[in-house]
Amino acid sequence: MRLSTFLLLSLSLLLPVSAQKKKERPASSSDKSSDLSQYYINLKTSPRSQQTQPVVTSLPLKLMKGDRIALIGSGVLDNARHYGFFETLLHQRHPRHELSVRNLSWPADEVDLQPRPANFGDLDQHLTYYRTDVIFAAFGYNESFAGSEGLPAFKARFNAFLSQIKSRAYNGKSGARIIVLSPIANEDVPGVAAGERNNENLKLYTAAMSEIAAKNAVAFVDVFGATALAMAEGENDLTTNGNQLNQNGQLLLAKTLYRQLFGETAPEANEAIRELVVDKSNQFFHRYRPLNTFYYTGGRNKRYGYIDFLPAMRNFDLMVANRNEAIWRVAQGQNGIVNDSNLPALEQAAKGRGANKWLSPKDELAAFQIDKRFEVNCFASEEQFPDLACPIQMRWDARGRLWVSCSTTYPHLYPGKKPNDKIIILEDLDGDGKADKSTVFADNLEIPLSFVLGRNGVYVSEEPHLIYLADTNGDDKADHREIVLTGFGCEDSHHALHDFVWTPDGDLMFRESIFHNSQVETAYGPVRAKNSSWFRFRPESHRLTAFGGYPNTNPWGVTFDDWGQHVASHPIFATAFHSTNAPYPSQHPRANGIPAYSGVCGQEFVDFPFWPQDMQGGYVKVRYKPTNRVEFHRWTESGDHFREQFQFNLIFSTNLSFIPVDIRFGPRGALYICDWYNPIKGHAQYSLRDPRRDRKSGRIWRIVPKGAKLQEPPRIAGAPTLSLLELLKCQEYRYRYWAKRELRDRPQQEVEDKLTSWVHKLDRKGHRFRHHQIEALWTYRGIGSANPKLLLELLNCDLHHARAAATRQLRYADCGLSSKERDHQLLLRSKDENELVRLEAVTAATYIATPQAFQAVLAAIQRPREAHLDYAIRTALGSESLLPFWRETTPLTIEQFMAAFNLSSQTKAGSSTLNAKDAAFDSQANLAEIKISCITGRLLFSKKRFEVEAGQAVKLVFTNPDATPHNLLVLQSGTPVESVGLAANEMAKSPEGAKNNFVPDDDRILHSTKMLGPNSSETLRFLAPEQPGTYPFLCTFPGHWVLMKGEMIVK
Repeated sequence: MRLSTFLLLSLSLLLPVSAQKKKERPASSSDKSSDLSQYYINLKTSPRSQQTQPVVTSLPLKLMKGDRIALIGSGVLDNARHYGFFETLLHQRHPRHELSVRNLSWPADEVDLQPRPANFGDLDQHLTYYRTDVIFAAFGYNESFAGSEGLPAFKARFNAFLSQIKSRAYNGKSGARIIVLSPIANEDVPGVAAGERNNENLKLYTAAMSEIAAKNAVAFVDVFGATALAMAEGENDLTTNGNQLNQNGQLLLAKTLYRQLFGETAPEANEAIRELVVDKSNQFFHRYRPLNTFYYTGGRNKRYGYIDFLPAMRNFDLMVANRNEAIWRVAQGQNGIVNDSNLPALEQAAKGRGANKWLSPKDELAAFQIDKRFEVNCFASEEQFPDLACPIQMRWDARGRLWVSCSTTYPHLYPGKKPNDKIIILEDLDGDGKADKSTVFADNLEIPLSFVLGRNGVYVSEEPHLIYLADTNGDDKADHREIVLTGFGCEDSHHALHDFVWTPDGDLMFRESIFHNSQVETAYGPVRAKNSSWFRFRPESHRLTAFGGYPNTNPWGVTFDDWGQHVASHPIFATAFHSTNAPYPSQHPRANGIPAYSGVCGQEFVDFPFWPQDMQGGYVKVRYKPTNRVEFHRWTESGDHFREQFQFNLIFSTNLSFIPVDIRFGPRGALYICDWYNPIKGHAQYSLRDPRRDRKSGRIWRIVPKGAKLQEPPRIAGAPTLSLLELLKCQEYRYRYWAKRELRDRPQQEVEDKLTSWVHKLDRKGHRFRHHQIEALWTYRGIGSANPKLLLELLNCDLHHARAAATRQLRYADCGLSSKERDHQLLLRSKDENELVRLEAVTAATYIATPQAFQAVLAAIQRPREAHLDYAIRTALGSESLLPFWRETTPLTIEQFMAAFNLSSQTKAGSSTLNAKDAAFDSQANLAEIKISCITGRLLFSKKRFEVEAGQAVKLVFTNPDATPHNLLVLQSGTPVESVGLAANEMAKSPEGAKNNFVPDDDRILHSTKMLGPNSSETLRFLAPEQPGTYPFLCTFPGHWVLMKGEMIVK
């Protein structure tokens, strides 16, 4: 650094904050000396604060002109940004102070547990970047779930935290003034008595925080007392779920803070200021917590991260500054027009490899190779319905209408753009198999990756939120929006919350996958997950459960088979993966040897009787990579699991812009395919801002057997309750699914009474009798009831599928059985003669978490086992709920099981190539042994470069621990990787491409492995070329070569 620059920087740090006001606005990119890296806040390189002397903070609080204020802590402040009351009141009281407020809070943050995306700047770095003068810190809520036993540890943790932050000069010159906020009280609401559960502990932690704040000479504000009093006396709810404040609650919080901070009664909030504050907070949120942070700070920031994110961060900083200035003007009685004309244009996005060909719907249909037994037509496209652009998911309602979520915002939101994604309703009014009407149910959404209908509304994924939309007046327009849960990960917008589905027994299930860090506050405590997890949410009780957390990639597609077994893609037989999660931040291990893969987006079981007989009981699946097709698989029982067996393609597309992302049977038995039609396929392979990403196209395809007469669907919407119960006897899964969804929206007692009568009248000699009973059991739980007599009968019946499904219900405390009886039945089922039943018992033990439940797992170890049951046992033992029962003293039974499991899970690299010829090759004195594997979930080789001597014997062991197939090709020196990679892409247009391992017929390919599936390996043995040079190597699975490449250097 030049001396003159150093002196200028030093001088700027000595100037009063008011004199530095210009620095609220970042440098324009038109300045040639501007360095975009200044907008890159990251853990590795961003500046940190310096040590300083603490300052005393007392009340009433005195704010200075130009103060920069940071809100840190947990969900109560994160939630405040949606309403803006507190910040609005600060500006009203200090109209000429030109205050700047940045909300750095994060749901479920604790004083020393603040998980963030990979390489994301920590709290110290962000407080330093924003040169913070004043800190409002809200902690204690999530810590309080440790109870009175955890109070001493919390005091020590909180004291250490305050000692640290009060002694840092975030503004470059002095310590920050610090105001500690207590937790708010919790409120008893329908479904959860959150106040009764939590307020005693919250009161204890509030007192502790007051004590530690006084010890550290920082200010303290008790909002617990005021909110507890208001909740006890008020007529209106102040929370949405017992712990998350609604608008009335946030207004109460703001007024309480104002009164305690300044000793005055708060004025009415100025709505013009508040509107600007909320707008500013939204823009800052997209800067502070952007989507796709793994591409901003994480492992994929190198290829496109700089050009995709740093100009955007510069512009978001500008937009926040522009809104701050508008807030200051309104506070001073002037106009509040926001002027964003100073935003530089974003730099042109880099273009990666070539895009696929765009075709009209008519020409795309012509590119389908269709099984001769079926016919396909376009149900809807962008030509008739422009709002259908970029469809992601689709669901049928009880009136036979198709709802579709669409996102033109995907994959990312950029400065100056407003998200306007939609959920639309398509209707075929004349029954001709083509949509005639489109209605926009909801707009202004941001990347609604998935949704489900139910509970008289729609649950939607809108990372980091799970939101609920409702139409309260029946006009098919959403007029109510509520954030149900928040804090889910945003690291990768196509791995975020997806696969929304109602379980057979009425829970909302969804998942996220690799890279994500989620931390969600609930009335039962924080729920955290790292690097992928499944979730179950019970709307009636507001309870969220995380389970099945293990590393996986691109795991789209979820359904249930006839007996309620969970079917997915990664893994296929997902029922074996239902143990509750390992202690955070640990994960369960990879499931080596168990089928799991990415590249598909959904499955539908064939059970409509007019479909071909040889397809009944199997499922149709849509695949988007490496080839684009609609497949049929058999579903076959095999010991401790069911397995799929590929049979044939219904559709194979030679046009790779066909991207099937969802699949659903309609009410008359036609099969519908949601087509995210786009010449750009890939998240990491292209810039997020690549202009070739299509934002106008979208198609829904309809498949029917030729000559088939479609069914007349049963009445579901408004049907009598008894008629809906009769639909539980249908062989068609979707009729049963829709009927149960409708029943859950009916009055509970009415449904329970008629369900009990219906169960008593079932024909015990009917061939589906046990299945009807299981459907009844699921329906009881779906409406929040139970039938313990029915459960006991099914647990001990003669049909193992029914016993397995009944055992699954033992997970839940509300199953109707006493704790003692539940433990007893679990132990019996852990010794069941059938492996599927034992697997369900082992999984259920992780939810029950009693010493007796742990004994059930030990009992299952003593019985014969296969890979899926082994994995269920291993994850049960590793779950946070069961670890305490054996962590201190490990029984010999568990030691032996773990040793055997670990041994069987190891990939045996090169073991299949041991023969005399290979042994002789390997015995050469100058042998170069090279080991290359894939970095799981990253589309990268573990080595990008290795060196050998000319003519040297080379033994290259290639191992694939990833979920996606990979190969390795070594090319002639001077061969452009793109030429071979693009040739491999072209092979995806033919069904023969996969059979040939996507290895092009090219003389420049010197050596190649097969396309290796997960957890497999192959060894290449060859003599290095005699000619020194650089010899590329790559993976030719279509699209992977853009990132998966390296060099062999021959010397």
